[in-house]
Amino acid sequence: MTRTPHRLADDFPGHRERLADLRRTDAHLARLAAEYDALNERIHLSEINVMPLEDLEEVQCRKERAALKDAIYATLTRAPA
Repeated sequence: MTRTPHRLADDFPGHRERLADLRRTDAHLARLAAEYDALNERIHLSEINVMPLEDLEEVQCRKERAALKDAIYATLTRAPA
């Protein structure tokens, strides 16, 4: 655990502009990114013991976050540059 939030712009540095553009123009990507951000915040708060999660719940949140990140990456790489 790094205790550092996994911000999408930091995780996809080569796609920062495209990510920002698609957040504004693509409703599907905007929804995925919002879900990712909410899960990411929940995990981060658990890591720093502000709002701890049960172990199984944290593992499930991490899996969901990874799946969302994969879906976001797929959308980013399909979108025209």
